[in-house]
Amino acid sequence: MVVTPNFYQSLPQKRMGAGCLFWDDHGRILLVKPTYKPVWEIPGGIVEQNESPKACCQREILEEIGLKRDIGRLLVLDYNSPSETKSESLMFIFEGGLLSETEITAIQLPEKELSEFAFFTPEVLPTAMTETLRQRVRTAWNQHIHHRDVYLENQQPL
Repeated sequence: MVVTPNFYQSLPQKRMGAGCLFWDDHGRILLVKPTYKPVWEIPGGIVEQNESPKACCQREILEEIGLKRDIGRLLVLDYNSPSETKSESLMFIFEGGLLSETEITAIQLPEKELSEFAFFTPEVLPTAMTETLRQRVRTAWNQHIHHRDVYLENQQPL
């Protein structure tokens, strides 16, 4: 059987996003506040065509916080079913590692995209954060602590 290019074009497309968890020396994670929506996020973004999730994460980290860093291992992969407002998706969270005081001081946010950054503990994540991301971040944090990774479907381990 010969597979034609039309076959691949007919396959379903999934939205993908990739983000990263960075820690400070107090064990808190870095979150950023977008200017275009009312919730806090982890640094990261949407995977572009012909881009791997890890390459997306590295690109977004440079664009969003101005740091060029190697991205570590995958902590969480979360499949999300479609909803009334969003298509189905795959969301990746990678380990970014510990940020030095020098790196934190060097963070430069793009004014038109991000208004601020702050560090949070897992117990005190901002109220202005989607519950979906809150659960994904807490799961990723736990995987980091225990040196594991996890596959989720709709924020539920399988």
